[in-house]
Amino acid sequence: MKSTQMKIAVYGPLCNERSKSTIRVLIKYLKNRNADVFFEKNFYESIITDSNIEIESFQFKTFQSLNTSFDLLISVGGDGTILRAITYVKNLNIPIVGINTGRLGFLATIPMNTVEKALDEIFEGNYKISKRSLLSITIEGDQTEPELNFALNEISVSRKNTTSMISVETWLDDEYLTSYWADGLIVSTPTGSTGYSLSCGGPVIMPESDSLVLTPIAPHNLNARPLVISNNKIIKLKVSGREEEHLVSLDSRIKTLKNNTTITIQKAAFNIHMVELKDERFIETLRKKLLWGADQRN
Repeated sequence: MKSTQMKIAVYGPLCNERSKSTIRVLIKYLKNRNADVFFEKNFYESIITDSNIEIESFQFKTFQSLNTSFDLLISVGGDGTILRAITYVKNLNIPIVGINTGRLGFLATIPMNTVEKALDEIFEGNYKISKRSLLSITIEGDQTEPELNFALNEISVSRKNTTSMISVETWLDDEYLTSYWADGLIVSTPTGSTGYSLSCGGPVIMPESDSLVLTPIAPHNLNARPLVISNNKIIKLKVSGREEEHLVSLDSRIKTLKNNTTITIQKAAFNIHMVELKDERFIETLRKKLLWGADQRN
């Protein structure tokens, strides 16, 4: 981290009862630090409207987009908040740290009761960077080349307005793999392996692994199982079914596509830089969040 004044972005969803106390602590802390602080505009306005949080007197600035001049982004919320925060960070290599006012918190790892201690460590440079790979997507016939064509957790295809299954034809490096008869298919990064993929029976993958996992959603062909592949593979999908359209989602961002549209998924050309305190360990996080070892027989 730079020895000069730090330029910090703060992002969160709308201020709510669960996050109020944490926001108060964060505002006071940042005001007492030598930092140039910018709150995301909508988040800032939601804080102002709460009469119990005095923020206007601190005269923080706001942002609607970021650039490489920022040293840090603080995400206030859960893992979903971080997934939305990366749409601001993109390929700018701005480190992200998450204060967890949500529930599980595999990405947002700082508990609400340790905010000041954790930020002291970060300001002193006592942290490490975990580089997280992303997925990028190209959609056949989409001439707009969307700006937000990447995902940190997963890209998935799923049925839309039907209870019927869809067929997801799948190729790896132009070699036909199989057709999944299912409610959908998840292509997950190691970061996303503890999310939607895990809930559908996928494996946990260590963050530093050079792997992806294909996880079918409620497959009808019962021999279909999650498949771990190298992250240098190019994945092509084509969906068909009784309806004319299906859904594709990038983390929480959803788009409707016509059936038989070719979707190409591959590792993105940049990483997201997650801040980890030096005493943080992914394996320890797994034990805590998934309650491994809670069974007294272990």
